[in-house]
Amino acid sequence: MTQLSRSWRRGGAFITVAAVSALGVGLSAVPASAHTPTWTVSCSEVSLDLTAYGNSDKNTVTVTVDGKDLLPTTSFRNDFHKKLELPEHTSELKLHLSVKAADGDQFSKEDDKVAPVCEDTPPPSSEAPAPEPSDADTPPPEETPEPAPSASAPQAEEPSDSASEAVPSSAPSPAGGDLPETGGSSATPLIAGAAAVVLVAGAGIMWAARKRRSPQS
Repeated sequence: MTQLSRSWRRGGAFITVAAVSALGVGLSAVPASAHTPTWTVSCSEVSLDLTAYGNSDKNTVTVTVDGKDLLPTTSFRNDFHKKLELPEHTSELKLHLSVKAADGDQFSKEDDKVAPVCEDTPPPSSEAPAPEPSDADTPPPEETPEPAPSASAPQAEEPSDSASEAVPSSAPSPAGGDLPETGGSSATPLIAGAAAVVLVAGAGIMWAARKRRSPQS
């Protein structure tokens, strides 16, 4: 009986040790299994929610868009929550999430997602905009030709001789010029008297010449 009781005691102790060991392993595995890397992607942003990664600053997270960093490699302790705004895009964006757990690569995460195009973003136009004309390319304004003079248009009449005669002369007028002209001049009587004297003298010379000729004949 004594030996049997001892064997039962040894067996119970062994079972107890095994149970405690299994419980310890289970408890140590609980935090590792609680790692929760959650992330959502919309057309305009990325939302990150990483929880239960343990109190270690060796946990890191990185997010890239088409191979470029949207979130550079960042260290975090236990939890990490952040929203990242995506750049404007007219085509789908390829995103990659990389989470490195401090307690082993088996708890790390590598995942890819696609960000769709927002509905209010206009599609790119296939037509190139027309270049704006510069001052150098602008043609000069056309000159409007002046109308030729019409044949029916009245020509300016040249001033007639009568018009030029009507212009008063700048020479001073003779004495008595203030009186109106009546067709004669003030010198007319003198000229007539001189002519009469010449005629009388001529007649006297002819009479004397005839008288001289008569005795000789």
